[in-house]
Amino acid sequence: MEHEITERDGAVIASFSGDVDLQSSPDARKILLECVARKMPVLVDLSQVNYIDSSGIASLVESLQTARKGGGNLLLVSVSDAALRVLELARLDRVFTICGSIDEGLASL
Repeated sequence: MEHEITERDGAVIASFSGDVDLQSSPDARKILLECVARKMPVLVDLSQVNYIDSSGIASLVESLQTARKGGGNLLLVSVSDAALRVLELARLDRVFTICGSIDEGLASL
């Protein structure tokens, strides 16, 4: 798993690529929680994620809950087909706000 953190228009954008699985999800969790701690809206770009398992999904859910508890916001943007299938199977596509692009995500804030 690779990642990149940027800021744009008052939001943190966390972009992930590769596999978010049992091996890499602890790092993903740490990265996401650090982004949420900035007290800015967080957009999680999953466009380059080839595979995500339940541990990766758990990291996303925990980060969403932490953001909401702190009065913040976390959105998923540009979700790859592979990641979207897992989110839909777990019915989490109804829990997360999912936008088609970073620009759409920023506009929805």
